[in-house]
Amino acid sequence: MVVVVHPAQEVAARGGQPRRALHVWGCRPMIATMLPPDNHVHTEWSWDAAHGSMEASCARAVELGLGTIAFTEHMDWTRWVIAPEHKAAMQRDAFRVGPDDRFNPPTLDTDGYQACIQDCRSRYPGLRILSGVELGEPHWFGDQCAALLATGGYDRVLGSLHSLRIEDRPWIVDDLYSPYAPGDLEPDGIMRAYLAEALRMIESSHHFAVLAHIDYPVRAWPAHAGHFAPTDYEEEYRSVLDALARSGRALEVNTTVPLRAEIVRWWYEVGGDAISFGSDAHRPSQLARHFPEVSAMVEGVGFRPGRDAHDFWRRQR
Repeated sequence: MVVVVHPAQEVAARGGQPRRALHVWGCRPMIATMLPPDNHVHTEWSWDAAHGSMEASCARAVELGLGTIAFTEHMDWTRWVIAPEHKAAMQRDAFRVGPDDRFNPPTLDTDGYQACIQDCRSRYPGLRILSGVELGEPHWFGDQCAALLATGGYDRVLGSLHSLRIEDRPWIVDDLYSPYAPGDLEPDGIMRAYLAEALRMIESSHHFAVLAHIDYPVRAWPAHAGHFAPTDYEEEYRSVLDALARSGRALEVNTTVPLRAEIVRWWYEVGGDAISFGSDAHRPSQLARHFPEVSAMVEGVGFRPGRDAHDFWRRQR
């Protein structure tokens, strides 16, 4: 059992007192270990992180006792549909909307981002700072992904599905729950369509090493749909996880809405080898959110820290 104690709870060794331990889920107390690496963090270099700060995130990581942080900034090419009633608000927030009511994703300033990474590494030598990128719909943009990654310099590459094509137009998943969305998709249909597209993404793109937020539609799950139960979609989840395992890639346990234990257990059962933890933080205060309890859950399923504390967690055979 991995239990995490905030550094402020440690008693100085010179005082001769043992370190404090926490009780998690009624388990016996154990000596604290380092938090898992946070491999999914956004800063001011991501177009949707107005409150992000790489420097402040590093300071927060040190405060938490986090050993490793990966700055995985957005790289999107999907021009999803913007409903007319949302257009003014997006333009007010400086998001670019074209005359065709499509979102124009801002381009990542790769030179500025890499320079900021190097600056933070010099400022925080005791913190392992990884570069990274979150590729949106990489299977739709193979050439663009290849060109970006050919420049090198990315330690963590996430593959994310944020959008679905409905009636030949890309829609961000969150908006498919709204009244203005096309067709008659109910939440159940959105989830099944999402998992089917995630499977296509895994099978048709080799540009990413970690599958991010496999449960992304749950973030906007509407109250009228009732309680979300992963077991209602077990067959679809297992198909996605099996393809991911066979590809040798890692599954992200995203803690925005902590990934359900059932899904982590299915990952173990289909032979998945690696777990990557990601807070998906868009501001420093969200860094490593829910990591203590989620890492305890993941360990209970059968994954443990790797030989290198900065690496993914690995299955125990």
